[in-house]
Amino acid sequence: MLFRHADATLQRLDDEADFTGGYSRAIVKAYRSRMQLIRAAADIRTFYGLKSLHFEKLKGKRQRQHSMRLNKQFRLVVEIEKDSAGAQTLVIVSIEDYH
Repeated sequence: MLFRHADATLQRLDDEADFTGGYSRAIVKAYRSRMQLIRAAADIRTFYGLKSLHFEKLKGKRQRQHSMRLNKQFRLVVEIEKDSAGAQTLVIVSIEDYH
């Protein structure tokens, strides 16, 4: 699946093995695991099929966004962009503390 990072910190988390961006090692490990899954996914339907991700569309001001679970407290927030040909790109927006 095509993806891009909306934030330089998230890009560095993905690229640099010893960069934590102020997050705990457990969150960084979970983030990198999700990034491997995103790279391997054929399309967005893959995420809905994996119930443990709790992949869901958000509501209200975030209605254009989706989230997937990193752990019980943190979620990875993403947006789905479509080009004129209908191809989807997943935009990695943020890591959010939902509690």
